[in-house]
Amino acid sequence: MNTKASLFDLTGRRALITGSSRGLGFAMARALAGAGASIVLNARDNVALGAAAADLAQTGADVSAVAFDVTSPDSVGGAIAHIEAELGPIDILINNAGIQIRGSLETYSHENFEAMLSTHVVSTFSVSRAVAQHMLERGRGKIINICSILTNHARPTAAPYGAAKAAIANLTRGMAADWAPRGLHINAIAPGYFKTDLNKTLMADASFDGWVKQRTPMGRWGEVEELGPAAIFLASDASSFVNGHILYVDGAFTAVV
Repeated sequence: MNTKASLFDLTGRRALITGSSRGLGFAMARALAGAGASIVLNARDNVALGAAAADLAQTGADVSAVAFDVTSPDSVGGAIAHIEAELGPIDILINNAGIQIRGSLETYSHENFEAMLSTHVVSTFSVSRAVAQHMLERGRGKIINICSILTNHARPTAAPYGAAKAAIANLTRGMAADWAPRGLHINAIAPGYFKTDLNKTLMADASFDGWVKQRTPMGRWGEVEELGPAAIFLASDASSFVNGHILYVDGAFTAVV
């Protein structure tokens, strides 16, 4: 029987985190590495990816870096085949890659809307499908998709982002419906407002910063390190009966009106 400590132990498991050269993706990679997992970082920018891998390696982590475009099925297929053959089985997948392109819907371009859906929704499907084909053969695996508080809420100029994240939430449930009977665990994390490079402009806006702190019952932005434990939980044996769930990590933002 697992002890309380070993329930969260990821030693001997390999985790692929897409979009993990910085921000929340890198924070989750660091957390999983601290729990014992071997890490495969991913991004399209080779320079940023190399720097992130070097940074994580300095902590003593077993880390590899594989650059591929999550929006390209061919790039995804080749990368996953390479990882499985050369690095070893992928036990944990975190679909974190994403972008934000803000704008009012009446002027929002089709190109930007398609880019939003491709980067968030299509990539989650493509990477999950490629990884799941190997996981299903082994009868086990953990997939964690990244949603948002905008999964169930809306903000001006962020409708396409919210639509994409809502699609990921239901895709998560659908993956669980299809793959849970075959040994896979598929869940999602929905972060609230965190201090990331992507949010620097919002944090610098005194009005928006004040709104976030007033609107969030905990009265502050999240620190990136605070998302890691949720990823460890969903990646570990501690969540053995958790499947098809959306875990909000948002300082109670979505719990109040």
